[in-house]
Amino acid sequence: MHHGRTLTFLTLNFILGIASSDSRNPSLPKTIIRQSKMSSKSEDEFERNVKALIDNIRSMSKEEKVEEDRSILHRSMNKMTGFRERIAVDSSNPDLLATFNSLYSVYQPVLVDSFIETLPQALICVLADRQNCGWQADLASTVSSAMNGQILSLISSVKAQVCTPTSNLRMTDFTAQLSSLQEMLTNALSSDFYLLSDTFIAFWNNLMDMAIPPVMSIMSEIMLNVLKTPVDFLQLGFQFGIEMPNIENCQQGDLKQLIMWGMNHNVSWSFGQSILDIFLGPDGLPCSYTGPECPYFGRTATPSVDIPTLGLTCEQEHMNQLNETLCALILTTKSQESYVLYQICQALSTLSQIEVTQVWKNSCHMIKDIFLPLMEPCSEPITTKSSQRHARSVLSLNELLCNYNNWTDGSVDPALVTMCSENDSEEFILAVCNNANVMQVLLSNPINAWVWEYCANSSDRYIVNLYCSYNTWTPETIDPSVVTFCWNNDMEKLESLLCESIDFFMIVFSNEQNNWLNPNCSEPPPEVNINTLVSESCNYSEWSNAQAVTTIQLSVCIQNDEIRFIRTVCANGTLVTAIVLNSANAWVEQYCTFAISNPPTSPPILNIGDWCNYPKWTEISVDPSVVVLCWQYDQIGFRQNVCCNALLYEQLILHPQNQWLIKECSDNETANMLTHVCVYSDWSQPTIVDMADLALCADLDTKNFTHNVCANATVLQNLMANLDNTWLLEQCSNLTASGPGGGVGNGSILMGFRPDEQCQYFKWFFALPDPALLALCWDYDQANFISFICTDPLMLTHILQEASSLWVGTVCATYTGPHIPNVNGSNSTQPQPCLFEELVRKLNWSCNADFSFVCQPGASQAQGLRMLLRCGIEILIPRFMNLMTTNVTSVVRQATSLGIVILLALEESQMTTLRVRENIRLSVLETMTIYMENETNFDNKLVLLQCFETVLTSLMLTGRDVASSFFLIKEYFRIPLPYLRSVLSAADLSVVREILQYYNRNQATLKLTDEYLHTMVSVLFQTQLPKDSSLFLDMGLLLTLATPSDIMSMPPLQNDINALSIINLSIKNLSLEQQQAFGRWFSQSMSLPNVTAASLSFIRDTGNLIAYLPFRSFQYFSPAQLLNGLDVLKNNALDPLKQQFIAQSVIGGFRNLTVDQLKSLGNMTCLANYNQLMAYTASEYFSVIQDNIRTCVIQGVSIPSSMITNLVMNASELQSPSSLTSQRISQLAPFLPLLGCSFLQQLTSAQLLPALSNLSSVPFTPAQAAVIIDKISVNSSLALPGSWNLSLLGSLMSGVKVETLWSLPSNVLLEALSGISSQTPGLTPTQTNSIITKLWNSASVQLWMDKVEPWLPSTPLYSVIPKVPLLLISDKAVHIRHWNTQQAQVLFKEVIVVKSSLSDKEFISLGTIAPGVSCAGLEQLFQNSADAPSPIRDILKFLREQPVPLHPSLKKCIIEELYNLDFFSELVVDLGSQIALALPISTIKKFPADKMDSLRNMIVQDPQYFLMLPSTKQALLVDKIVQRLNMYTGPYTEEEFRSLDVMATFVVDDMFLQLDRSFFVDSLEFLQGFCYSASKRDLLAVMLLEPRTFGPVQNWTSQTLNQVDRFLFFLPKETIQQIPAGLMSLERIERLFLSQQHWETGKLGSLCGQTPSELFEKKQFVLQYFLGFLKVGRATFTGLIPSCESLHVTQPAAWTIDSLRNMPAAAFRRCLELIGQDPSFSTFQLSMLLTKTKEVYGPPSSFNTSVISQLGRIATQLSVEELASLKLSEIQSISAMGAINAWTSRQLKSIFSTVLNSTRRSVTQLDSSTLVALGHIVCGIEAPVLLNLNATEFSKAVLWLGLLRLSCSEEQLQAMVGLLSQSSAFGPVSSWGTEVFIEIGAVAAGLPDMSMSALVRDQIVGITPLAISLIPANKFAVVFNQAQIQMFTYEQAIAVTDTQRSLLSPVQATALSMVLNPWEDKPIDFRGRSLGVAMHPCHLCLLSVLILLLLISLTGPLE
Repeated sequence: MHHGRTLTFLTLNFILGIASSDSRNPSLPKTIIRQSKMSSKSEDEFERNVKALIDNIRSMSKEEKVEEDRSILHRSMNKMTGFRERIAVDSSNPDLLATFNSLYSVYQPVLVDSFIETLPQALICVLADRQNCGWQADLASTVSSAMNGQILSLISSVKAQVCTPTSNLRMTDFTAQLSSLQEMLTNALSSDFYLLSDTFIAFWNNLMDMAIPPVMSIMSEIMLNVLKTPVDFLQLGFQFGIEMPNIENCQQGDLKQLIMWGMNHNVSWSFGQSILDIFLGPDGLPCSYTGPECPYFGRTATPSVDIPTLGLTCEQEHMNQLNETLCALILTTKSQESYVLYQICQALSTLSQIEVTQVWKNSCHMIKDIFLPLMEPCSEPITTKSSQRHARSVLSLNELLCNYNNWTDGSVDPALVTMCSENDSEEFILAVCNNANVMQVLLSNPINAWVWEYCANSSDRYIVNLYCSYNTWTPETIDPSVVTFCWNNDMEKLESLLCESIDFFMIVFSNEQNNWLNPNCSEPPPEVNINTLVSESCNYSEWSNAQAVTTIQLSVCIQNDEIRFIRTVCANGTLVTAIVLNSANAWVEQYCTFAISNPPTSPPILNIGDWCNYPKWTEISVDPSVVVLCWQYDQIGFRQNVCCNALLYEQLILHPQNQWLIKECSDNETANMLTHVCVYSDWSQPTIVDMADLALCADLDTKNFTHNVCANATVLQNLMANLDNTWLLEQCSNLTASGPGGGVGNGSILMGFRPDEQCQYFKWFFALPDPALLALCWDYDQANFISFICTDPLMLTHILQEASSLWVGTVCATYTGPHIPNVNGSNSTQPQPCLFEELVRKLNWSCNADFSFVCQPGASQAQGLRMLLRCGIEILIPRFMNLMTTNVTSVVRQATSLGIVILLALEESQMTTLRVRENIRLSVLETMTIYMENETNFDNKLVLLQCFETVLTSLMLTGRDVASSFFLIKEYFRIPLPYLRSVLSAADLSVVREILQYYNRNQATLKLTDEYLHTMVSVLFQTQLPKDSSLFLDMGLLLTLATPSDIMSMPPLQNDINALSIINLSIKNLSLEQQQAFGRWFSQSMSLPNVTAASLSFIRDTGNLIAYLPFRSFQYFSPAQLLNGLDVLKNNALDPLKQQFIAQSVIGGFRNLTVDQLKSLGNMTCLANYNQLMAYTASEYFSVIQDNIRTCVIQGVSIPSSMITNLVMNASELQSPSSLTSQRISQLAPFLPLLGCSFLQQLTSAQLLPALSNLSSVPFTPAQAAVIIDKISVNSSLALPGSWNLSLLGSLMSGVKVETLWSLPSNVLLEALSGISSQTPGLTPTQTNSIITKLWNSASVQLWMDKVEPWLPSTPLYSVIPKVPLLLISDKAVHIRHWNTQQAQVLFKEVIVVKSSLSDKEFISLGTIAPGVSCAGLEQLFQNSADAPSPIRDILKFLREQPVPLHPSLKKCIIEELYNLDFFSELVVDLGSQIALALPISTIKKFPADKMDSLRNMIVQDPQYFLMLPSTKQALLVDKIVQRLNMYTGPYTEEEFRSLDVMATFVVDDMFLQLDRSFFVDSLEFLQGFCYSASKRDLLAVMLLEPRTFGPVQNWTSQTLNQVDRFLFFLPKETIQQIPAGLMSLERIERLFLSQQHWETGKLGSLCGQTPSELFEKKQFVLQYFLGFLKVGRATFTGLIPSCESLHVTQPAAWTIDSLRNMPAAAFRRCLELIGQDPSFSTFQLSMLLTKTKEVYGPPSSFNTSVISQLGRIATQLSVEELASLKLSEIQSISAMGAINAWTSRQLKSIFSTVLNSTRRSVTQLDSSTLVALGHIVCGIEAPVLLNLNATEFSKAVLWLGLLRLSCSEEQLQAMVGLLSQSSAFGPVSSWGTEVFIEIGAVAAGLPDMSMSALVRDQIVGITPLAISLIPANKFAVVFNQAQIQMFTYEQAIAVTDTQRSLLSPVQATALSMVLNPWEDKPIDFRGRSLGVAMHPCHLCLLSVLILLLLISLTGPLE
């Protein structure tokens, strides 16, 4: 349909709709369909008449002649039946409206009841382009179509009248009248103002108070009736046309959509203040022209986001559904408050979506046709004739006036030049700007100086190239104007020539007019490489010509190479004498004299932190040299703290010598920022630029600013239109006219400006000056300006006509004013009162308007009236709002919001310049802030965060004045965790950047959970960072939270200096896992060609990150690169493999390393090859290598034997130990343990005492320490009271005889305790027992608890029991002592004696005593807290934080009690690793994924308890975890491996074989730290040999072996034999042994459960095969005899027994103790070694105490007779024999007899220390004799004896139990509690049958697993019934031996299986509560247990 034909139809419907709405009472029910009151005949007659009228109107509208119209209309009316009878029509003039009016008068009831009733439906039907819409639609459409032309003509005539010149004249008259009215009002207010008394004001206020309420009551009803329906119509239309974003379709919404969304979601928009700002705000600065492209609004900042806009167009294809609009609510509730709206909604509901779209299009076009002509700007009609005249005028101008060929004669009128430049610009540029001759002629006239700028702006580079040909400049031809032009347009090149060429400088400044030039020839101080400077300046060997040595050289060398300078120069008197011959160097002699007498201890260190204390620089005056220093040595800190600190930066650049800072500080990030801020091309158009941006560009972009602003009159003029920018004049003056003679008032030239010529004030009355000229005249001709302008009111008023000149009134007010005579007759200037301010004050209006602007002289009175009106409205609006009803307020708010939407749409279409967006910004932000704070439905918040984030962020980014600007960003930190990933992933990059910056600023105050942070970091790294890598610059604080997968997902930023800087600064604070991930990420950009082609400084340039590269990339570095970057590498935690590579590469690659370089290598020297270091044995630097090796040994780094033997020790020195000096012994101290007891015995007290301080920190064995103690105690008695020697012994304390400790008083022991406790290896058990029992026997022990606490685990329970009451009373720290389990139990029993029932808080307050609680006590405690999980969580948290491991019985009790609780599943995450791992596998396997992951996390955080589990349970547990966490499928990734951590190698073999090979190769050293079972070791061997890893061993290199390291022992023997023999030197073999030993003794390896014999055979094979022992037909030769040092590094048993037997006697003596302690020797080998021992030491009867203590397992080969001949009189020797468990019963009896004979003691005289020393020998005491032991002493020793797997008979054990059950010991067995059974350990196996069968639960759980395994099998089956067996802990059940199990009855076996696998059939619902099924054994338990036992027997031990 035609849009225009229904304009009237739409208008009519709209008006009738409002009328219909107004005429109806909303409270009455509405009738949707009315019954016609006409008869059928009348109705038919009416319809026929209407149809005839419609047809004739249509026909008439098509005719052009009036006569035809009349005839047709006349005939049509004749056809109307009955019509002529009822109406009188003037047939001579049948007018359409008259006809229709006549028809309406006859059929009024029909029209009212039927036409208006169905009008809305008809409207929708017509707009939807439907057919057969009814006669109502046809009639209305026809009439509208007929009247359409008249309406459009009316609109056009109105528009034409407005745009015609006559109308313009009328508009001018109207403006004049308006001005007159304003003047009249102002005058009236001014004249009557002072007549307004306070009484009148009060009366007026009271009158308003009375009048406003009734008026508002009436107005409210009118406003409701008038606004309701239009508002609903508008809202409905916008709801259809403006698509609302939602979560399903979350396109970024614009401001219109946000407002509409808010209206739909009850957001209370408040735009009242915004509307005042829009319509009554301050005047904007005018543009020089009109049009939509005039940016009539300023900006506060350039938004960094793309603001989305949804244009409202008539051609929209996607309309919202009806159920998304207001109609949905209206139709659902059948609300008829607006009848027309209801009818329209009902009609719309019948349309299809396509028809709804058509309704929108047609309605939109009609509205557009009405309003668009009114909004179009006026334009002058251009006829063809005028165009032709214009063309002719151009031709005439070119030919007649602008004849450029004649312009070289110098007579051209400047006015003609101006006219031609404006009207003939193209030809002007070609003929003038590009013609040097014409330019020279024109510029000879100063009035034409502007031509330079004009041409520069038009043809910049061409003109520069034409005139700035510097090579042609001579003093005679140089023109100052050309110099000025070149300076403004080619400054960089001109300045460079002036600074670099003296000749050119002289040419330019030969003309005085060029003296204003001020080139900046200062340069930033260069970065100084101190190392290079020193190497070049301090080459002392070339100082033979001392006279050539400069003072600067001397200073550099003394400052940076002082030690060498003193040694080389000062020590050379001849050289010093020659140097001081130069008088300037006379000070050197005095310096050398002082330096030699006071040598420096270390090179001077430049403390950058002290010099570069930037925060203090703002308070002090900083010397420029310090600024240079900090720039050179701390550029990163300098840029952050100086360049980015505006206050400090501006302070520093005030100093002339700091001018270089301007360039340097603007070259970094500022440069990027300037490109976005200083957009000079935009400034050439009339716009308003932020003054802050102007200042920034002027300060930091001086060159471009001068060229594009100061030298460009157009730009400068535009900027000067803003009064705030007047400072530009002075700024440009400083930039372009500084120099001699410059300044105000002296006739200086400013940018070609001459006041005397250009400030022609008398001409300004006829032609107003432009703003720039006006400002220039004020600044540089101020005296004349005041005289001619300020003092002339007429001229001043004339000037102030222009808005851009209003500032003149302000500045002139200072110099002019009304002269009011005072009482003395003198004149004085008094300020006039401001009318508007006074009026507001009198009316007592408290508005925020600032009237200072309109109170200035010459200010606009209209603006003052507008501000006064606004102030009044601000006062009245709150009063009106309070008087409005809720309905009215709601409608007004809706109308306001919809009006804002309309204004926004107009602004986006550039139809208005009301600055809508800017003015509503604050209102939107404030409303959103309140909404976000109060909204509880997160779904609504989610829509705002995801769908409106961009528009909200843009509003915030452009606002500097909103306190809550970051409300949106804050909301991102409140997002619930389940939504966080999706929201952040969809966030706009600008929002993400704001989130990061907000987090960086507020990290300390934000309370974010770890899960939130990890999720946020994961999204940022994996989703957002790949979109925009610049985000990384704000992510420095989040690096510690990134996972390896996050890091590996980073984009390639390897070449981004800023990114690398952030990583390098943070990498030391990261975990090793994160560091390695960054290394792998960085290695993605590296390859062999890249590394080899890199510079020598590549490592130094890259920084710390380089240290964490995978070895496959790291190994590409050359020795030179490594040496150059050594300081960077050493500054990081390098792994041993990289250290070894560095050492071998650098030392092997260079043969002339300096002392400093060798020192810098440090401990890495020990990883170099021995033969590489041997090259330095003859050099003066060899001592540095020795020091490095010594340091390695002191720090516990093991090294090959060849280094010790050949690089440290001197063979001749070792042959005569007595010749060594004390100093040499101090140097050899770390190596003395390798030399053995025999070497130490040859030293004297005089040699040892001076070296005691060094010896006391060396880890000697007890036997070695005893030798040293015996030597030094010859002249010093440790037994003397108060002796200080004991505290100085350190590690030598283990050598003090127990007999000596017995003799020491308690105070002496106490003084030494603090030093002893920290020593390694510490005291022996016998020493500990002797000291502890002595101290605890004292009555004052409670006073010494702080000192004896380290020995509490070794304190006998018997000694503690008597002290318990006293400890609880006297020891204030009793609750924090580290009591062992049995001690805590006796303390807890004493506590509950006083209070039998404890609350959860009281229990927790017991501290470390609490783990002593019994199961019954814990059960009662849990029952009291069973109502809620919170108290139980507190208890569990308390227990898992205990410093001492919980007893298995306590863990079992906790699990059993918690298992019965309904909320057991909720407590799983609170159990902790120790308790959780005590859960049965049958329970763990029911865990859901989240609980299983929590268990995994517990184990990872605290792995020791997992490693202490039986191997079978370990495997089953890991299998269940892997299954539940879905890790079985696919490859075994790095992420999965690292997530399992210590459990990673316990997965099934098939899964392990799927391990990611790239991770395997890159992390081989990391993988070497895990435990491996035999099957895993075999798999590792296979993986190592794969082609994609390392391939066949035949191709392996030295680097490959370094990587494989100890994994080589996993290879099959056949494969090992194929390794190239040349690679397997003794040194490498020793390093392999050391690596394996290091792991076995490490924290993880010691817990892996690997027995020493597992890999022994493989290690032995490697050593013997590659050293030639296993080669057939090869005779043994002396070269294969091991040294003692080699035995220490490898293992004695790994060598052949023949090689050991062939060792020299001296070497064998030194290694005897080491050989004796090796557990891998067979019985035959031990017998051969005993023979060797006898050969060296003689018969056993001659063995002294030292030899006996070193024999170890060799002693087991002594016969009974030989044992009887030994001298076992000292505890040391007894203890050595008692530590061996391989004795026969006959040998044990013989040894015990020998002990009694040697000590000459009876059995009853044996004390606890002797019994502890006896150890296994107690089994050599016959049972009857055992009963004679002192029960008290045995009770004190049983703590140690119970830990041994004693080989005693049942009778002997029973005898020991008999001793312990005496009243002087622990009393009867029936009184024993758990604590006694734990204390006695293995001895409990000796309980009599009757006693054992009578044991109760608390006693049974105390029996140790060792004691369980020692109970005879037949006894075990008899004494324990099934009920008692069910009381076993899991650890006890596992300890039951196969023999014991085989004799159990089926019932007993079932009970045992229930302990191993309880609750098998009880399902647990971890999603909620337990199902509560009772616990009972399953019928398959026995079979399950048998299978489990079979697995245990078949599974090999783990490594």
